[in-house]
Amino acid sequence: MHNGHIAHNPEKRLMLFSGSGYPELSQRIADRLDLELGEVELTEFANGEMYARYGESVRGSDVFIVQSLCQPVNKNLMELLIMIDAARRASAETIIVVIPWYAYSRQDRKTKPREPITAKLVANMLEVAGADRVMTMDLHVGQIEGFFSVPVNHLTAMHAFVDYFGERGFRNADDAVVVAPDTGEVKVAKRLADHLGLPWAIVNKMRREPGKSEVTHVIGDVGGKRAIMIDDIIDGGGTLCGAAERLIDEGVTEVYAAATHAVFSGRAYRRIEDSAIREVVVADTLPLRDDEPKGKIQTLGIAPILASTIKNVFTDESVSEVFMGENQLF
Repeated sequence: MHNGHIAHNPEKRLMLFSGSGYPELSQRIADRLDLELGEVELTEFANGEMYARYGESVRGSDVFIVQSLCQPVNKNLMELLIMIDAARRASAETIIVVIPWYAYSRQDRKTKPREPITAKLVANMLEVAGADRVMTMDLHVGQIEGFFSVPVNHLTAMHAFVDYFGERGFRNADDAVVVAPDTGEVKVAKRLADHLGLPWAIVNKMRREPGKSEVTHVIGDVGGKRAIMIDDIIDGGGTLCGAAERLIDEGVTEVYAAATHAVFSGRAYRRIEDSAIREVVVADTLPLRDDEPKGKIQTLGIAPILASTIKNVFTDESVSEVFMGENQLF
């Protein structure tokens, strides 16, 4: 371990830096790779402008910048862009951005006239700043990968969920079912169900406007079963908690929920605590808030997945091997 980098061969070195979005996750990744986080000075001036300066030479290095686009989203995004620009101007060989939670991923197409496609705008910004590769996790829709012209490693937390529920007696269980909380999650529910050897069902809903929806009916046999609802994002929690209530009405005995990204905005923590859901299992792509109730929330660490992928990208080995060829799931 030396000076924030490890040598792979004399011509190449890996340097890992953290933005201020979720430094604890960056540290967990660094620990897995047995290296120190590189030095970088990150400043927000009194007028709200951001500044970044590397505290050591990055010339000729493969620079990995870890930044989850959690709240404050726009500050963290701007900081990441500035860190990329500073690394490029300091002659980094390649700049790889590691974005566990890719904010703005839900605005991936126009559903109304005069709307933006913000997920594409963010992709453009990262490329213009100088990113050579993007590493992210469980994008809201896989097509966002196609918004980039640089390589994208689209990772998944699926195997962490499979292991978690497998260890808790859900594998091939007669009394269990995987449920998509809306029709958009059918693909991922089917994938989890296949891994666990379970049937799957769908909670159908009508979306009136963003963040507001109502459950209409359940498709599939759920009565007398334990249900695992799976989603990619839990934001306000309304959809999930509403679906859980409906499942209980349909005769489900216990409701569990799993999602990669715990955005948990507004009253989400309180809503989950008061809901019919027994347990909510999330990956640690974003930090959880300290001042909210978390009695039902279980967190699974993704640092091992990110560290393995960083290592394989650096040493030019296959990334899909980390996931047994299944790194395109959501």
